[in-house]
Amino acid sequence: MTAYNILLLTNRDSDNVGDQLIEATVMSLISAAMANIGVRPRDFKINSRAAGIISKKYMSTGDEALLADARDAIIKADLIIFGGAPLFNYSYQNFYLRTIRTLELAQEYGVPVIFSSIGVEPYSDSNPKSQRLKQALHLPVVRQITTRDDIEAVEQYLAGTQVPRSLVSDPAVFTEQVFDGVVSPRKETPSAGGKKTIGLVVTRAGIFADNGIDFPEAKQREFWLDVIAQLEARGDDYRLFTGHFTDEVFLDSLVRDHGIPTKKVKFAVNSPEEMLKQLNDCDGVIAYRLHASIAAFSYKIPAIGLSWNFKVPYFYDTMGYGQRALPAEKWNAATVLAALDIAMEEGVVHNDEFTFSVYETLFNGIKSVFVPQSKAKVFTIEQLRADIPRYKGTTYAQYTEKMHRKLRRTYESYQKIARKAAAQPAPAVKKDASASSVKPQASEGAVANLAGAPKDATSALAVRLASVEKRLVAAELRNASLEKRQATFELRQENTDRSIRKLKNILPIRLWHKLRGHK
Repeated sequence: MTAYNILLLTNRDSDNVGDQLIEATVMSLISAAMANIGVRPRDFKINSRAAGIISKKYMSTGDEALLADARDAIIKADLIIFGGAPLFNYSYQNFYLRTIRTLELAQEYGVPVIFSSIGVEPYSDSNPKSQRLKQALHLPVVRQITTRDDIEAVEQYLAGTQVPRSLVSDPAVFTEQVFDGVVSPRKETPSAGGKKTIGLVVTRAGIFADNGIDFPEAKQREFWLDVIAQLEARGDDYRLFTGHFTDEVFLDSLVRDHGIPTKKVKFAVNSPEEMLKQLNDCDGVIAYRLHASIAAFSYKIPAIGLSWNFKVPYFYDTMGYGQRALPAEKWNAATVLAALDIAMEEGVVHNDEFTFSVYETLFNGIKSVFVPQSKAKVFTIEQLRADIPRYKGTTYAQYTEKMHRKLRRTYESYQKIARKAAAQPAPAVKKDASASSVKPQASEGAVANLAGAPKDATSALAVRLASVEKRLVAAELRNASLEKRQATFELRQENTDRSIRKLKNILPIRLWHKLRGHK
């Protein structure tokens, strides 16, 4: 029987591979901490769920019946750990609302809660969203909060309480150790002749406006094209990639519109291993996405972070490389490449004391909940690096789940655009003075401008949308059939393995080897 049940909440359902990286590393750190306090693997279970365990539908309707799954998971838990996600965000995301409701349920059932290395937006005395979150964080079940960025905000949220709080490293600083055996070790030196490969990690077009930065899509295009041109001029190579669904939309258009060779691009990075493989082929990295920078740091790959959000400079500052996080006014190819050249010359040295902080605080938090009287001492960082449980790799079923989720979101985005276009008024018409016929006047960017579009654009879009929805249903049916066949295959394989083990146990050893083809 499992002695301890840990409910881990991360952004595991995100299309952002950085969030998947967090889930994998946090699970390994929790497992290491449980071993550190003397709990055997068979005596605990980590139930890894999405931080959105409180569903969108519940948030929009308030229907308590929609909380049944969340209640079931929480009531079965001995400890809830929020791991690594930006769970306090309220400025243009609604993570904070789900976090509040989860805390209320944890309080209802008396389940202690730890926040480990989470992202925190600035605290506000005047913002009602921030104040609602503060009230929830004062609930007695909150036992510890550590953040990877804004510790001052955490102090303000917890003012008047005795809840332990700390500034710690991101769990993904242990990427190299956790993914050892799944991802091949990176090359240590540039290729012959000193030619370097530089990883270029793009981001979605709208992320800058969301964060109050005047940097439209055209400027991001211009920036990357200038970087590529300068790298080619000096004889270096490059790889374009990212790890997020919406980023890939920008990446695809960048490649299509500007003739970038597809061999220089990695499309559809859908698992941590795929992103790490891209990073490991690089001698240096220029990245908008934070966890490309953090994973690069783990592998000691010099990187320049482009600071579109406060969390990017926070990470570089805490790691001792604040000069490698560049604000928007420095986003030009010459400045960024000059900074990268200096970084590649200096290399990367890990600050072991701060790197260790995410584990040490997690160990202390778990110990205080499960075995507060224990005299167990925290592992050293050398012990942790050697013994931290390794990630076993993304399974076929997990990869299929990621792709299914990603495609559904793609279809959803397409349908929203199509419905919005279909809802627009019919195109205006005007009489031709020289003839009695009328011609449709196309509106700029309208879907009706597609070649061969009929005069009644709304009707045509409705027909197309119905066709897309029909294909979507067919695709879902095919996917369900594939999943059923996969489950059947796995069950047959399991039965076969069980039969073989049983046969081995009852047959004489010589006969067994003869059946297996051994001499």
